[in-house]
Amino acid sequence: MRPLSNDLRKRVIGAVEGGMSRRAAAERFGVAVSTAIRWVERWRASGNYQPRPQGGDKRSHHIEAHASEILALVEHDKDITLAEIAAHLEDRHGRRFASSTIWRLLDRHGMTFKKNRTRRRTAKA
Repeated sequence: MRPLSNDLRKRVIGAVEGGMSRRAAAERFGVAVSTAIRWVERWRASGNYQPRPQGGDKRSHHIEAHASEILALVEHDKDITLAEIAAHLEDRHGRRFASSTIWRLLDRHGMTFKKNRTRRRTAKA
């Protein structure tokens, strides 16, 4: 779903600034009352009526803070598992990360663990 137009946002804010109630402005321009309230509050707080960015990653910075440590672990022990990395982070930093979160970090940094005939994993004794 796309954000509503900036023109509509300006007209709603302008109507409220001109003396109309937020509820009346919302009804007049066909938007939800809660939307008009949020737009006016944001306008008054920051002077900005532009829509905020939608979607995207909001949490990867938590694990990215440990990226150099994780990459060093993988360089040191090529056979380390995602579960072992997660356990290390929990023991060392008290932070819990899902294996999928760790995998996405490694993928972002170009780390792959593809098996092929010439490079088999060695069994630990």
